[in-house]
Amino acid sequence: MHIDSYDFGRLVVDGQTYTQDVILLPDGIQDSWWRQQGHLLQLADIPAVLKAKPEVLIVGQGQPGKMQVDPALASALKSYGIDLIVLPTAEACRTFNALTGKRAVAAALHLTC
Repeated sequence: MHIDSYDFGRLVVDGQTYTQDVILLPDGIQDSWWRQQGHLLQLADIPAVLKAKPEVLIVGQGQPGKMQVDPALASALKSYGIDLIVLPTAEACRTFNALTGKRAVAAALHLTC
């Protein structure tokens, strides 16, 4: 899986365009993803990630980085043996592409704010 491009509100993955938040998993894409509390990512928001058991979860916080990660989520991921990388979405996309093929990676990407 390769992220072709990202612009505010628009992500292209392997030629397919997405205009809503997504989770990229080693075996597919969960599109139209949303969180229980809009700009706070919590453990309950990522059951598909936990099921996939990636080595790394990359979180794209939106273009200006408005979405935050609940500290309890970071702690829980550590207990599952999942490394967490949190970046503004453009940087998260570059990091996802750099790690794909080297590690089992998933990404939870907020596409707007």
